[in-house]
Amino acid sequence: MYMKTYLITGGCGFIGSNFIHYLFENELADQIVNLDKMTYAGNKENLNFIDNQPNYSFIKGDICSPEVVGDLLQKYNPDVVVHFAAESHVDRSIDGPAEFIQTNVVGTLNLLYESNQWLKNLNSDLKNNFRFIHVSTDEVYGSLGNEGKFIESTPYDPSSPYSASKASSDHIARSWFRTYDFPVIITNCSNNYGPYQFPEKLIPLMIINTLTGKDLPVYGTGLNVRDWLYVRDHCEAIQTVVDIGGIGETYNIGGDNEIANIQIVRTICDILDELIPQKSGGSYSDSIVYVDDRPGHDFRYAIDASKIKNKLGWAPKESFETGIKKTILWYLNNQIWWKNIQEKIYQQERLGVVK
Repeated sequence: MYMKTYLITGGCGFIGSNFIHYLFENELADQIVNLDKMTYAGNKENLNFIDNQPNYSFIKGDICSPEVVGDLLQKYNPDVVVHFAAESHVDRSIDGPAEFIQTNVVGTLNLLYESNQWLKNLNSDLKNNFRFIHVSTDEVYGSLGNEGKFIESTPYDPSSPYSASKASSDHIARSWFRTYDFPVIITNCSNNYGPYQFPEKLIPLMIINTLTGKDLPVYGTGLNVRDWLYVRDHCEAIQTVVDIGGIGETYNIGGDNEIANIQIVRTICDILDELIPQKSGGSYSDSIVYVDDRPGHDFRYAIDASKIKNKLGWAPKESFETGIKKTILWYLNNQIWWKNIQEKIYQQERLGVVK
């Protein structure tokens, strides 16, 4: 396999920046072009050591702009577009759904349209090698009861403005393959965690709240279940899809770690009790408080990732036990990173409360 030029959208965000790190660490790319609008969740500090690499280019721009996207495609002629750019926090989608429709639906439409127009003018070799990876979420499938798992053919049933916007973008991407024979592959992943995750999400929020002496707010009864995927495992899965995924296919990517939210919080507290015990002798879990549930809160997500395992040979390497320890240690060792966010952007306030 030859070294490829990658156009990454949203490369300063959580998963996008981890994927860029993964490409550099494994020397997988000839050139990396990072297009990011730099919303509140985009952070150039995620890529500090990469900034000066000769084969890395950062462009601040909006995926909704035909001119920006069209010019980048013409200039760099990427072999792969990996589309991470999205508004992604359910609570923020409750407060401001229009931004989610604009970025996740209109932005994806623009990327697909401009990519297809550009592709028409390439020679057959370049055209045959090109791939567009549309990175999505398991939330498009809606909520599960106590039994069952999401498979790639599970009907879509989104519950939040966020998941509805991602479901829409999935449908548009799939239509581009069916109508225009466009070489798109869709991935739907479970909840990611790991380094560089913006502190509004459950795991970094709980880690940082324990370190700053704040309450640990748990929605409802805390019994909502998610499947947890360590972000570097996700990066490896995406690269596997880039290399050998089937055009027009959808792949569910999961960590095989179904855990209730309250257990996640208690696990974080137990690990921090060990690593940095409180002088009082109490447990960090004493700070758990139950708060009003999120509106439309899906009860359970669970991914059946047997297709990507059986067809492409990928499986997660990290258990939740190993992944959460690595994650906690990263936040302990990178306090300047999250304190900068605290000072400038987000102070762990509650979002998404319908009044």
